Amino acid sequence: MNAFEVLKARGFVKQFTEGAPALLAGDKVTFYVGFDPTGKSLHVGHLLPVMAMAHLQRAGHVPIAIVGGGTAMVGDPTGRDSSRPIMTLERLEENKEGLRRQLSLLLDLSEGQGMLVDNAEWLCEWNYLEFLRDVGVHFPMMPMLNKASVQERLKKGMSFLEFNYQLLQAYDFLELYRRHGCILQMGGDDQWGNIVAGVDLIRRVEQTQAHALTFPLLARSDGKKMGKTADGAVWLDPDLLSPYDYFQYWINVDDRDVGKLLRIFTFLPLERIEELEALSGSQVREAKRVLALEATAIIHGRTEAQKALEGARAAFEGGAAKAAMPQQKVELGVFVTSVLKEAGLCSSTSDARRQIQGNAVRLGEVKVTDVKRALAAEDFVDGEVVLWKGKKKAVRLVL
Repeated sequence: MNAFEVLKARGFVKQFTEGAPALLAGDKVTFYVGFDPTGKSLHVGHLLPVMAMAHLQRAGHVPIAIVGGGTAMVGDPTGRDSSRPIMTLERLEENKEGLRRQLSLLLDLSEGQGMLVDNAEWLCEWNYLEFLRDVGVHFPMMPMLNKASVQERLKKGMSFLEFNYQLLQAYDFLELYRRHGCILQMGGDDQWGNIVAGVDLIRRVEQTQAHALTFPLLARSDGKKMGKTADGAVWLDPDLLSPYDYFQYWINVDDRDVGKLLRIFTFLPLERIEELEALSGSQVREAKRVLALEATAIIHGRTEAQKALEGARAAFEGGAAKAAMPQQKVELGVFVTSVLKEAGLCSSTSDARRQIQGNAVRLGEVKVTDVKRALAAEDFVDGEVVLWKGKKKAVRLVL
């Protein structure tokens, strides 16, 4: 398959300009994706475009990753109910360094292979009046106002600062075309309007055809946003989320999502993924183990991924003590505090309450926060669930 066919087969393609498929099916193309350093770490939501970039680089194309030190000073309003907080320059620099390290895990950014650039290099040099005259003149107001993302924000209050964001992103594309011959921008589908604005700007200023491609906004089968848990975002930084917890996120995804996630978040051949998709019943666990192992190895290395796999096996396959849990007892409503005491994980009910209040207790990957929480039938997957106290002590409850 050519590069475009690879992206499509793996689920990376949502919208694209006419000519983008032929472009990616041909010779070496320079393309870019932007990442604003709003935090010191990327999360799983950012990982989708980075994986797409890695596939294109493996096919011989040249990636440019923008760490948006300039655009982050404004803040992308897309998909938000309120303005992003203004960051200090010190915090911005710290965040940029974190993103540079993580992007380098998946992309070869050595000379001639790929590039990492900061749009502050050109955006911060502009005189405001010159920017309005030379760039703003190419942006008709009505198309800008009619964008869905702008319409949503206008209902709740949008500052003129945020309204300028689409001009800055469009100008990034023009600048990269001029500096590096970049003719393709990619991003999430909610960025389609901003990306096409850059395509139009290049056409108006340079009389050249550039291209756009967007990725689907990834959602779980239950309709919730991918990359989020009850505890927050699934971070790539091991200081924010341990390799073990990162592994656990993947191994606990919905069975219905496994095939889709194997395509997007691993480099496994499609033939192998199809074999794993064909598994059913309790065998789906093996597909989840492969997903968790491969996804964790990409970010944290094969050694850490193997350690996480062995830790999970110890808990789920006999390392954790097994305890029978009568179904009638669950139906009547047995408190988790009582189970912790009976299983020997806590010395008393009071101790169990303290552990819950200290955020040390989980049912599977769901944190128990209420001391009056009772076990429920839906807690059990295939008739069992692991009750954790901390990260090392657990009991496997079998319904």
